[in-house]
Amino acid sequence: MAALLNSGLQAKGEAAFAPRSSGRTPRASLELPPPPRRGIFQKEKLSLSATGKRLSSVCAGVTVGSREMSEARDLAQRSLEAKPTVLVAEKLGEAGLKVLREMANVDCAYGLTAEELCVKISLCDALIVRSGTKVTREVFEASRGRLKVVGRAGVGIDNVDLHAATEFGCLVVNAPTANTVAAAEHGIALLAAMARNVAQADASMKQGKWLRNKYVGVSLVGKTLAVMGFGKVGSEVARRAKGLGMHVVAHDPYAAADRAHAIGVDLVSFDEAISVADFISLHMPLTPTTNKIFNDETFGKVKKGVRIVNVARGGVIDEEALVRALDDGVVAQAALDVFTQEPPAKDNKLVQHEKVIVTPHLGASTVEAQEGVAIEIAEAVAGALKGELSATAVNAPMVSAQVLSELAPYVILAEKLGRLAVQLVAGVSGVKSVKVTYASARAADDLDTRLLRAMITKGIIEPISDTFVNLVNADFIAKQRGLRITEEKEPNDGSPQQPLESIKVQIAHAESKFDSALSESRDITVEGKVKDGIPHLTKVGDFSVDVSLEGSLILCRQIDQPGMIGKVGSILGSENVNVSFMSVGRTAPRRKAVMAIGVDDEPAKETLKRIGEIPAIEEFVFLKL
Repeated sequence: MAALLNSGLQAKGEAAFAPRSSGRTPRASLELPPPPRRGIFQKEKLSLSATGKRLSSVCAGVTVGSREMSEARDLAQRSLEAKPTVLVAEKLGEAGLKVLREMANVDCAYGLTAEELCVKISLCDALIVRSGTKVTREVFEASRGRLKVVGRAGVGIDNVDLHAATEFGCLVVNAPTANTVAAAEHGIALLAAMARNVAQADASMKQGKWLRNKYVGVSLVGKTLAVMGFGKVGSEVARRAKGLGMHVVAHDPYAAADRAHAIGVDLVSFDEAISVADFISLHMPLTPTTNKIFNDETFGKVKKGVRIVNVARGGVIDEEALVRALDDGVVAQAALDVFTQEPPAKDNKLVQHEKVIVTPHLGASTVEAQEGVAIEIAEAVAGALKGELSATAVNAPMVSAQVLSELAPYVILAEKLGRLAVQLVAGVSGVKSVKVTYASARAADDLDTRLLRAMITKGIIEPISDTFVNLVNADFIAKQRGLRITEEKEPNDGSPQQPLESIKVQIAHAESKFDSALSESRDITVEGKVKDGIPHLTKVGDFSVDVSLEGSLILCRQIDQPGMIGKVGSILGSENVNVSFMSVGRTAPRRKAVMAIGVDDEPAKETLKRIGEIPAIEEFVFLKL
């Protein structure tokens, strides 16, 4: 099979048959089976059953003693029963470890150096970390393609190289919900403790002092809190601050205004938020855009005497700039749970500053949150290792659990249509442009097709290359290969209760092994729909058919005349090839027709040749689903 989509493809196994005495040569194509089906997130992995068979084969040809043969059989059996290996690089709750141990070998190795992690990772299928372990490009390179999923036990993923993960086809999942309340509660705890000088007063009393006048605080009621980042944690902080009688504004370029208004929060610009706030609570992710976003320039725009809480990421604050703002009185106080470097140096100026209270990244550190995060990330990693879709995937299409469930049968349809379409391509032109049309009664903005596009990409690329494609790297691989995929949504009069009526895949500017697969626009065209939860092929080129997309498929173009189904069926039956279905689509009676035949097994080449020799058959192609 060809290695590159944009350098042309000609599938192996294409057979041309010699002309018969009639002088007409039927066009025929035999397609080798595509690579074994893999889960949506799964990588190609060593076939353990094949390993056992190879071992048995080797043993069969060598004279060995009974003990050696027994040991060989035991090795083969152990190979068949092998489980994936999960490396847990930072402490994870026992409840999560229990979930993982039910389906994997779990290696808990805490405090690894970068070098030690790179050595271990080549033997692991999954990696679970918190915020302290850096999962760099070097880690993915060292895994040599084995690493399938990285689980971040928490929300932030700035310690994982997402670009490298995507490039290597490794899924990254996080646990975004389990510690939401814990982080919000800690933010409110720091807010109140800072306002009332709780930490400083406690320290002074432990030194035998009684300094009531020194530690006079400020009230929260009636003050304005600016929540910077209105995601899960930020919105929960806002709810609690409203309960304390505070006026809350928020800034988040991606937040929905109606969601904010529902809890009495006004969404405003960044500059307006920091200029009106008495207190600022940070809940934004660390990205190139937010890195050191609170710097000298920002502090020059805040209300003098503002107080700042950070339970998000240390890197969003320029720590040296904050020290200057504290010393100048621009910022009255700060309460920090996170730092640019963790743990911070002992002489860190912020940690030692008298106007700052600090905690050692305790945002998610409650008994309940730790157990919840452990279970959430363990279930996400276990599911990914089984090839299941994940609603918490970070570098794959983010699709809600409800949408995942609703689209499940269409996911299968999308991949199979991609596989069918690409097996129909002939010549050296390759696949460069693909158009996908979704027919749906739903409004365009109520139909999320990212998941379907990824599966069509997977179906198109995998059968004709040695490249592994999954939801994580589908778009990356398509771009790398010069494959342009465009999508169009077509209104339909069906019921909006079902997401799609049909999916049509068209490959433009390509020769076809089966001319009847070309539509009027001369594009290779296949169309399908889901019936009773099962994907069906409903159109090939301009011919309507109705076949279940299971097993393998023979497409024949014929002159429409009586007895054709019987002739083909008899040939297949004589060779013990079971026919699962047949469907005929025609342009008009006694004219051209396309017969689609589903078979459970791959017919021998001689059997297919006999079908091609039936006088009324003009061309045919065998396709492996």
